[in-house]
Amino acid sequence: MRGTGVIEEMPEATESEALATLHRVFGYEAFRGEQGEVIEHVVAGGDAVVLMPTGGGKSLCYQIPSLVRPGTGIVVSPLIALMQDQVDALRALGVRAGFINSTQGFDERRTVEAEFLAGELDLLYLAPERLRVEATLDLLSRGKISVFAIDEAHCVSQWGHDFRPDYLSLSLLGERWPDVPRIALTATATHATHQEITQRLNMPTARHFVASFDRPNIQYRIVPKADPKKQLLAFLREEHAGDAGIVYCLSRNSVERTAEFLSGNGVEAVPYHAGLDAGTRARHQARFLREEGLVVVATIAFGMGIDKPDVRFVAHLDLPKSIEGYYQETGRAGRDGAPSTAWMAYGLNDVVQQRKLIQSGEGDEAFRRRAGAHLDAMLALCETVQCRRGQLLAYFGQDPEAAACGNCDTCVAPPETWDGTVAAQKVLSTVVRLQRERGQKFGAVQIADILLGKRTAKVIQFDHDQLSVFGIGQDLGEAEWRGVIRQLLAQGMLAVEGEYGTLALTEASGSVLRREREVPLRKEPKKPATSRSGAASGRGDRKAKAAAPELPEELLPAFEALRAWRAEQAREQGVPPYVIFHDATLREIVARGPASVRDLGTVGGVGEKKLAKYGEGVLAVLSALGEPGRPQAAPATAAAVDEEPDPGYWPETEDEPGPEPEDWM
Repeated sequence: MRGTGVIEEMPEATESEALATLHRVFGYEAFRGEQGEVIEHVVAGGDAVVLMPTGGGKSLCYQIPSLVRPGTGIVVSPLIALMQDQVDALRALGVRAGFINSTQGFDERRTVEAEFLAGELDLLYLAPERLRVEATLDLLSRGKISVFAIDEAHCVSQWGHDFRPDYLSLSLLGERWPDVPRIALTATATHATHQEITQRLNMPTARHFVASFDRPNIQYRIVPKADPKKQLLAFLREEHAGDAGIVYCLSRNSVERTAEFLSGNGVEAVPYHAGLDAGTRARHQARFLREEGLVVVATIAFGMGIDKPDVRFVAHLDLPKSIEGYYQETGRAGRDGAPSTAWMAYGLNDVVQQRKLIQSGEGDEAFRRRAGAHLDAMLALCETVQCRRGQLLAYFGQDPEAAACGNCDTCVAPPETWDGTVAAQKVLSTVVRLQRERGQKFGAVQIADILLGKRTAKVIQFDHDQLSVFGIGQDLGEAEWRGVIRQLLAQGMLAVEGEYGTLALTEASGSVLRREREVPLRKEPKKPATSRSGAASGRGDRKAKAAAPELPEELLPAFEALRAWRAEQAREQGVPPYVIFHDATLREIVARGPASVRDLGTVGGVGEKKLAKYGEGVLAVLSALGEPGRPQAAPATAAAVDEEPDPGYWPETEDEPGPEPEDWM
């Protein structure tokens, strides 16, 4: 019974029915990880809170119960901009799906409502704001509901990076429909956020399923920021030429400038931010979904609802505010499981800017403390000399499976460390001299100039060349001193104050000045690494290999022929190419070389509807290339249906980052 934490006895046919649905609709032979257990629990009527990484197959956890249980599954999704694409993808599988939102006209909305009341929908998508409208609640009360799915459930957390006020009212679902199972899903949540989801959605007896947050196909790389746009261009040319990807910047102006820079240097790129009109945003989003190899340069609002499986990289030109945000944003790469890169350029100004934003931003002291803790964790990830993947997993309360993953920059090229105690004392002493002897506070540039003995105009203006610390730091270069200051800020031995981002001492500074503690620092590399181990060679010249990394050379023509056929089908139907077939499915088709429709039906990702609609076309493409004559590989056994969104909601000004408005309701 619901309310006791014990699910009702499941009919014997339920599991086989769920598996049959998985194969018939989605084309997979077996569930992956905890999918089967989650689905079994929800089909039997139990509530569930599900934490799975992006690309881990969360959507199946509510789609299959919606298909197996009597009635319509109601999916609460936080963004309406991509509901049409989500519904199109389901309809391509033969699923009766619909949505209700403000983009529809009166007649269209009435048609969907009538289909729901007549029991002609398997899934119905709604924005959380809709559930505050009494007319919507009345509509739902007159139909048969199989399950409530609350997607992106972390949006309920008021301490999180994607808070949506309307999620707070979703507890009414359990109160108004106590016999309908609810499943809350998210791709990222710390232990505290996990508890908050359970509490605010009023799901005290829900069963919790927490999968590993590891994304082994993503290589995490953080490089010292020098000339970030040029560093980005080199990264794209050397490793991701012709690939689709997302570049995140904090401000609108930075987005515009970066997109223009990339376009002017031969990389097809478009901007996306809230300052653009809705039509332009929609066009750029549609291009990203429907075209191969387009780069979107965006503020963090972009990505919500994006279910594009072949995003090969996510790059950050500015430091994210939290590990949760970083994990969600980087998680948009490699949903198909193929090798992908999470690349970020990071420098001293990032630290200063983020500290300044926290101190000058809105919110009470508790909010600033929480924001500061989030930033501290993000800085620790940037400055670590240990495995980055291990640190990410530890942040989410999971132990890394191995001491080093072997596929992040700190594992591929372990950074050197050095005893920076004396250097730290020099920096802190300079701050002390300025404050105590002159009553002055300055930023990192002035501190470095004083240590280097530079007689700049500002140094001369304030007589800083008369300080006893002037010129005592000539053993290090300017970039090295900036690195020292950055790491002292990251370790809490320096603080940022005021509108101008001046440096000040902290409680931890005294122990360093008194020689009571050592300060190990990460050595600044001579120049940023721009290629990953064995992965970058030939990437710029071989777009096909970028899309099909594990295919041998002789199979690439067939893969490209299928991609061209898929692109034509997508254009004719006005849907993204991955709605037809994912790259992973095309790779398996090429590797196995099916000779009949029946053989094609055993390929992972080819369900009954797609087999009937596209089977002859696929075989015709292969036949035109000649008899493959290739050995048959084992059929796919893992369901890897990609997820929808990971949101981002922060306003912003023209030059300074801030809250980015969303397209919802």
